[in-house]
Parts: sequence; structure tokens; C-alpha cells
Amino acid sequence: MPVALRLDELNPPQREAVTTVDGPVLVLAGAGSGKTRVITYRVAHLLERGVPPEAILAVSFTNKAADEMGERVEKLVGPRIARRLTMSTFHSLGMNLLKAEKKSLGFAFTIYDASDQLGVVRELLRRVSIDDRKFDTKAILFRISGAKNKFLSPEEYQAQAGDHEYDLIAADLYPKYQEALRNFHALDFDDLIVEPVRLLDRDADVRARWQDRFRYVMVDEYQDTNRAQFNLMSHLVRAHNNLCVVGDDDQSIYGWRGAEAGHILEFERHFPGAHVVKLEENYRSTPAILDAANAVISHNAKRHPKRLWTARRPGEKLQMVVADDPEVEARFVAEEIEILCGTRSYKPGDCAVLYRSNIQSKPLEEALRMQRLNYRVVGGQSFFDRKEVKDAIAYLKLALSPRDEISLRRVINYPARGIGATTLDRLAGHARERGITLFDACMHARATSLFDATPQPSGAPIEDVGGKPQQAVTAFCDLIDRGRSLLASKTNLKSAAREFLEAAGLSDDLRGAAASPIQAQRRLENLEGFLESLDRFEQREGRNLSSFLNRLSLQTQDDDAETDKSDVVTLVTLHGAKGLEFPVVFLVGLEEELLPHRRTLYPNGPDVPDANVDLGEERRLMYVGITRAREHLYLTRAANRAFRASARPRTPSRFLDEIPEALYDRRDASAPPPAASPEDADAFARAALEKMLKMTD
Repeated sequence: MPVALRLDELNPPQREAVTTVDGPVLVLAGAGSGKTRVITYRVAHLLERGVPPEAILAVSFTNKAADEMGERVEKLVGPRIARRLTMSTFHSLGMNLLKAEKKSLGFAFTIYDASDQLGVVRELLRRVSIDDRKFDTKAILFRISGAKNKFLSPEEYQAQAGDHEYDLIAADLYPKYQEALRNFHALDFDDLIVEPVRLLDRDADVRARWQDRFRYVMVDEYQDTNRAQFNLMSHLVRAHNNLCVVGDDDQSIYGWRGAEAGHILEFERHFPGAHVVKLEENYRSTPAILDAANAVISHNAKRHPKRLWTARRPGEKLQMVVADDPEVEARFVAEEIEILCGTRSYKPGDCAVLYRSNIQSKPLEEALRMQRLNYRVVGGQSFFDRKEVKDAIAYLKLALSPRDEISLRRVINYPARGIGATTLDRLAGHARERGITLFDACMHARATSLFDATPQPSGAPIEDVGGKPQQAVTAFCDLIDRGRSLLASKTNLKSAAREFLEAAGLSDDLRGAAASPIQAQRRLENLEGFLESLDRFEQREGRNLSSFLNRLSLQTQDDDAETDKSDVVTLVTLHGAKGLEFPVVFLVGLEEELLPHRRTLYPNGPDVPDANVDLGEERRLMYVGITRAREHLYLTRAANRAFRASARPRTPSRFLDEIPEALYDRRDASAPPPAASPEDADAFARAALEKMLKMTD
């Protein structure tokens, strides 16, 4: 390795986690305790011991986390060695395994993203004569996804489905959904985990090959693993048990999407003889913040005992704030940020507002606007989820894979070309009767008149709908053929894709259908931005459109990643805040039925008490929120909040009672702020003047 590893840079528990390399290892990494450093140093230490880079696998949940691990390792070992390591997300690992084992899998595949999956569900609802407009297709897909995360087959899910209407519909559609995906030679996100597990289950040669390939496996954020991910990791390490997992059961907050805290809580049972290391020194927060976090989380019974501590100076007390209503609460937050930025060295980007539910952001956004503070709401629409970009992707997918029925349905009549619902239904019926793809049915219509009353091979005539639909379908097939030829030509992908999409009429439609010239320009710029990303991919990784489209299906980050965030306040849910940290944090809406949430308090229906309700995950959300703060933490609530159009008194969150009074000062949001020192007052006046002058420029 080009750089000698300095283990003396680690504290004793971190060093223990890095150097204990053989057998199962559980690293309990408290918030802010340096877990990423442990993982990267551990990889470098394995390399220093002579382990080949190809034998090391490090898995995380997001592209951002995997990229960060890769960048840190590269600084330690150099790019030449780092490129030979496998540091990826679960889904990328699964995709690469399936692509490498395509002979054993039995077919090449396209990856369906969330939009494609919803399209499949809508079509299946129509086939079983259910009006898809009456049901939330996302809720149905969520249940099917949940079944896959629990590694339940369609039959197993049907056997245990509840009596709720959505459960029954999901149980009925799950096997049909899987059959549809296979007919389209497609996999969804969950299949990228489930199918590798099934393949490893049934094929001993494949299992031995991958167990031999990765002899040292590390998993980040292990508390967030679901059953399918657990099964995948278990298969990969079964031959050697060299598994190191890093996580924190106190930050397990994704049970609603299938994560099972039991995996980290019962690690020593799953992997007997495991070595356990606790990282409890926090490098992020002040002692008062950590004491509050420890006090809250200690009330959870099911957890690994640990207590965060820091060598930092005491810092300031927490601020416990009560407001008359959400509007006053929001106004307090905005004005306090203004004061902090005016009297201290903080910028708006140093401040974050955390809440339990997205619906709480509205008054906060309004108050920040009134205060002329820029903000961003984390979790906005992804660049690649914008309609014009999704349409372009669908055309390219269809040109590559005519079996992709979801992409075909998306664009066959966009822009409008005279192929209406009636024509499409008859094409689909023709395809089902003959066991062919929908695109093949379109090709049949081009070669022979599918729409006249001439008996077909099955003997069933197709009702005459005139010649225009046939002409439109023929033109569409010609367009896709042209696109396929263009994308296979020697010109660069950007030029080929642009010519194809221009021929499809996308740019003309964006110009003509927009509500305003500004909107049209923005959408055209989005389309051009998509083509630029395709060009950058080709320059970086070669002419492989299929790989580019598969990468997009796995893309989870917004295209605005390079935007300067120093001048904007961050608004984010507690779930979205995990992994983030800020000098100043406002935890708002700390009331019963918000945190802990109403759905958790009343699992059997509105206002039906449950004495045995488990509040463990809600308390962990509170803990995560507290530990996002580095220097200042505000805990705010409203005394009254509207519910079903009428204001009602609110009860403070029970979690506030778990924080010792010595750790905080009480504040009334309606009262004037504490008197500022002369220095702070001067600083605030200067900042206000500078802001006013800036606005008039």
C-alpha cells in the first residue's frame, strides 16, 4: 500500500474493531463515534495483512454512503488498489451477482424503477376489472414490496395476509405481478436482493463461487437490514463467517419499510462466538446534548447497553420552547435562526429543522419566507423522476428491449399519435391470445391488418376500427426501429439519443404543451441535462446504454447534489435526517400523536388505546433527532394544534419528560428573546443592514 496505516490515530475501541479481523464481529457504533473511519481503516488493515482486494466486500445502503467509503479508502490505499475492492450498495451487489450468473438465472433482465412498477400494478388492476383510480397503487405496491423484504413468496404472503381490503388486493396481485415481471424479463428493486438469495439457495456451485470470492465481508448500518438482505449476507459468509457488521440498534428507525432491529440485537445468536466492540466516544455533540440523548434512549428495554460520552467542553443548555400554535412555533424558529445568524458566526446552512411528518413543513416554509431565509426541503423530486426525463428513458429502454411493456405503454401515444385506449386494449388482447409481447402485436399490426374483420389464426376476428390506428401503430414501430438503429450506430450516444427523441416529437411537445414559455424552457433544459448525463457516462465508461439505464434505475440522489447548501436552512423529517448533522437543530412538534405518532399510539384504530403498544422505534426517532445537533438544540412544541379544522389543546410528548430538567432552559415562544449583549446587538444590527442592502441590489 502507498500509505502506511496509522492505527495510533484511532481510539482503543476503534483500534480493536479494526484489528479483530477473523470471525464474526459486531461493532456497536453510537451516533458520531466514527464508524465510517472504522470501516475504511479495517479495509486498509486487511489489505496491509495481505488480503487480496478482490476478496473484500463492504456493503452499505445508499450510493452516497458507498461512495464516501470508497473515497476514504482510496485516500488510504491509493486508486489502483481501491478500484479492485467491491464497495457497493445491497442493490448494486445483487445486480452484479445476477448479471455475472445470468446463465444460472436463465434470462437477461431490465430493472424496473418505482414508476415502472406502479405501471405494472395499474395494468393488473385493470385486468382483474378493478378501477385503479379507486385505490392507491403505491399502497398496494408497498405491501408487495414488504412481502419481498420479508422474503415471503406469493403463496406465503397469501396465507398470512390480513383482512384489510388493500392486503387482500395485494395478496391477489402479488403472483400476477411477479408473472408480469418475468414475461417482461424485468426485475424490480426488491428482486435485486430476493433473486440472488433464491439463486444462492438452489445452486451450490454459484453459492461456493461467491463465498470463495468474498472472504471478508463488512456491512454498514446493519440495524437497517431486512430479512432478504440478512439472508443474502448469511449466504455469502456461511463458509468462513468473516462478517463484520457496524451499526447502532438505538438508531433502528426503518421498521415500517422492513428493517428488523432483531438482526443486530441477536447478532451473537445468529453468529455464535461473535466479538463485540462498543464505540461510545462521540466526536459530534456537546455533553448536554449527549446526556439528553442517553436519558431518552435508556427508557427502551430492547437494546444493547451503551452510553455516549464526549471530551468536548460542556457547551450551552438545551432550549425547551412552547408556542401557542404551529404558526407561532414556526415564527419562533425563523426568528431564532435570524438571530443566530446575525449575532454569531452561523450561516443558514448550519441550521436544520426536524419534524416527524412532512405535513408539518408548511408553516415552517411560510415563516422562513416571511423572514426572507432561503431553505430546502430534503426529499424533493429527483431529477430523473421528472416527467420529461422519464419519457426519454422509456423511449431508450424500449429501443433496447421491445419486451419492456411498461415503457411501451408509457410512450406508445406520447406525444399523441392516434393510438388510443381502445386500440391499445385490442393490441394487448391480441398479444395475450397468442402468447406474444405487446410490441410483437404492434409489429403484427404493421405487417398485416390487425384491425379489420379478417379471421386471425386463432379463429377470433378483431373488430374493425379503421385504417388510422394501423397507420399510427406502423409509424410507432418504424420510430422504435429507427431508434434502435440510431443507438447501434457509430455516432456518440448523446447525438443518437437526441435524434431519436427529436423524431419521437418530445421537444416539440414540451414546447407546445407547457403552460408558459418559462416552463417549456425549464423542461427542455431538463431533457438536455439528461442527454448531457448520457454523454458524460459514455466518456467515462464507454458506449453501454444498457448499463447507463440500469444505473439510473438504481439512482437515489437528486441531481442537485452540487448545489451550495451553506446559505439555506434544511427542513427534513426525522427519518430523512439520519446520517446528517448540523451545528444548530430545531426539533419541532414534540407532542403526543406527533412524536410518538398517532399511528403508533393507536395501532387498532383512531382513539383505541393499546396498553401494550411498543414505542421503541418512536423513541429511537427522538434519539436520532437529538443526536443530529452538534452545538445547539431546540426542543419545541405547540400548546394548541388544528385537528380536523378545529384547534385542540396538545399534550407534550412523553419523551420530553425523560430529559432531566438540569439540561435545559424553558422558553416561551411568544416572549421577547433574552437580552443580547452589546456585542451581539451590534452584530445583529450590522447583519440586518447587510441583508437589507443585499435585497435592494
